[in-house]
Amino acid sequence: MKEIFERSGGSELLLQGNEAIARGALESGVRFCAGYPGNPSSEIIETLAEAAKEIPVYAEWSINEKVALEAAAAASFAGLRAIVSMKQNGVNVVSDFLTNLSLSGTGGGLVLVTCDDPGGISSTNEEDARLFAKLADVPLLEPSTPQEALEMTKWAFELSEQIKNIVILRSVSRLSHTRANTLIGDLPDYGGGAFFDTKSPFHTFPVLTKHLERHKKLDSAMILSERSAFNRYDGPDWPELLVIASGSCWNYVTEAVELLDLSSKVGVLKLGMTWPLPCNLLRKHLARAGRILFAEELDAFVEESVKALTADLGSEVGIKNFYGRGSGHIPICGELSPGLILGVLGDLFSKVWKAEIFREKIRTFIPQPVPPREFGFCAGCPHRGSFYAIKAALAWDGRNGFVSGDIGCYSMGIWPTGFNQVKSVHAMGSGVGLASGYGKLGQFGFDQPVITVCGDSTFFHAAIPALINARFNDSDILLLILDNSATAMTGFQPHPGTGSNAMGHKVEPVDIESVCRSLGVYVEVGDPYDLNVTACAIYRLMGMAGPRVLILRRKCALVQGRQGGFPYTMMVAREKCLGEECGCGRYCTKIFRCPGLIWDAAEKKALIDEVICVGCGICSEACPRGAIVRMEKRKD
Repeated sequence: MKEIFERSGGSELLLQGNEAIARGALESGVRFCAGYPGNPSSEIIETLAEAAKEIPVYAEWSINEKVALEAAAAASFAGLRAIVSMKQNGVNVVSDFLTNLSLSGTGGGLVLVTCDDPGGISSTNEEDARLFAKLADVPLLEPSTPQEALEMTKWAFELSEQIKNIVILRSVSRLSHTRANTLIGDLPDYGGGAFFDTKSPFHTFPVLTKHLERHKKLDSAMILSERSAFNRYDGPDWPELLVIASGSCWNYVTEAVELLDLSSKVGVLKLGMTWPLPCNLLRKHLARAGRILFAEELDAFVEESVKALTADLGSEVGIKNFYGRGSGHIPICGELSPGLILGVLGDLFSKVWKAEIFREKIRTFIPQPVPPREFGFCAGCPHRGSFYAIKAALAWDGRNGFVSGDIGCYSMGIWPTGFNQVKSVHAMGSGVGLASGYGKLGQFGFDQPVITVCGDSTFFHAAIPALINARFNDSDILLLILDNSATAMTGFQPHPGTGSNAMGHKVEPVDIESVCRSLGVYVEVGDPYDLNVTACAIYRLMGMAGPRVLILRRKCALVQGRQGGFPYTMMVAREKCLGEECGCGRYCTKIFRCPGLIWDAAEKKALIDEVICVGCGICSEACPRGAIVRMEKRKD
């Protein structure tokens, strides 16, 4: 989308929330951009990396979020504006440096974008990263629309330079991935270079003095937030109910008020900066309403802060009735929605309202219902072969072994697509850390074999320290690195092992095998498409002691499909397939479950779906009768 990099503004573009954030950074004169891929944040750096091909900015996918912020902070210390993006899990990774950085302060404007994932749509957790703003004493901004995301990103850089500290901009899945017409502004000239003034160092000492300075910076941000255009109030001067909303929830509230015809009774106070709170603005509106409803995602972040403020202002604003997570009117977890807010407001005003009315309205925009789909590996995914081999090896061993995993495409190993082999999934790299612990439990009678899996990107991000820990403590650990040559789950972004960087420049890849061997760990390399050989290798390695690694290397099927495709055309030999009479229980379509294999209900035999099948050929090893046949594709 080349229009997003246009130097002159004034036009409207249909931008995703993440693209709007990227455009806002470019309009701010950002020079250094870093991040680690993770839905729903990935498109920010992807957009900026594309921009770097035409505009004098630098963009990188860093090894992890902490390093991304450290690299961006270096640019800030040298006087450049910098941005770093991540999902909520990444803020956990970055928190150690963040709480130090907010003490030392910054130079050029520095903005941390966290894209939270209410509902855990593409995450192992449901977490509200806004709490880190309070922990680190830094300002927190929450846009509600793509247009506001663009404008608020620009203000975040200005605010950062005014208070000389990092600013957090928080999006959520529904904003990051929604699209709306967005008016873009001009891009700057990108003048000036980087220079670190050695007379103005950045450190945290003396800690008490710096801590006091940090609070003063936060106080300055609060004063600025009082007159921010991103705070707005709509409604009567003395509402029967005041709704305090932030982020995407403001859209749900305004729609619900309109649909229920409550504009004469309900006032909506939208907060653009949710930490620190604009106390004087809140004092004014709290004094004018007896009932207060909070609409925010995910935790009661604003709710609890406003309740505390109301207690301090008790003599001025009086006693209030609060509605939100604390009262049970808003669910304690999960995403909010227009329908949910409609229900809450309908109950508070005794309005006859049914969810079906809103659902029916939505159905008018959808020509036909979307069919339900289960979680599953893509056709040709090498992970299916890996888990098939793991399942076989653990069955041969017979000691009730299991798999310790983490987040990635291979997380789906907890479901039938991975033969239900993965029994624990947590943060990136945690599967290897857990396995390191399991590997030292022999002295307590633990004799179950544990296989741990991680992807190639996860290996670089977080698994290396855990593997070193296993080597250091001589833990009995078998690590399978599922190397599919991509950060596949989040959009095929490059990592240190792929041979190219975020801007498409060729770089020398970091070899996973060499890294593992350098630690003194026993290493083998295998092919997950070769099911029987891989299963035998896993079974053999399970019988060894100490830390050992098996790298199962095959490109992601989607990557391979773009790079020339697969060598085979698949077919089912109808005379060999016995269907339900085989005695295998329809193993191919019920157990192996590649989406390219389907059941022909009319003939009661297995069938290749020629649209979905990619021609990887591994299913031919799954049929006990050899009815699934692979044929070499013609070269012409």
